Amino acid sequence: MLLLLLLTNAFVLLPWAGLKKKAKINEYVQNISFAKENEHVRAGDLCTVSGWGRTSLDPPPSDVLMEVELKVQKAKICQQFFRNYQPQSMICVGDENRKKSPQRGDSGGPLVCNKKAHGIVSHGYEDDLFPEVFTRISYFEPWIREQLRSFAIQDIPGSPSSK
Repeated sequence: MLLLLLLTNAFVLLPWAGLKKKAKINEYVQNISFAKENEHVRAGDLCTVSGWGRTSLDPPPSDVLMEVELKVQKAKICQQFFRNYQPQSMICVGDENRKKSPQRGDSGGPLVCNKKAHGIVSHGYEDDLFPEVFTRISYFEPWIREQLRSFAIQDIPGSPSSK
């Protein structure tokens, strides 16, 4: 298993050593495909985000994996809030009503749209729930595949590089 480490808009794939034992694929634990270079979400698409982050603006983090449904927003919304927003490598997501959002502790979690991972929780404003910035996986897909090949996991059934 690999860990995707996210640093602002840069990330690295690392062998994951955090599990006490190897995860078993079953009805609750499944592989997920990630978006290819030419696959994009559009403003208005509904996606889910999951994580163990805080469930309110106050600590502590959740001890249960939580999930929230959010809508992909137009890039210009994030460009107004975030000076360094880059639409080619980032996705603007959020709840216009400011009632739900990824929180501290959710960074690195997946943005899943149409049963594929399209984004990775990146950043937002801590005291505001809208909008949030996600790293666009499709932008980095060629690099991710190259890294997966270097880890020599292309022969693992269901791995992204086995296709």
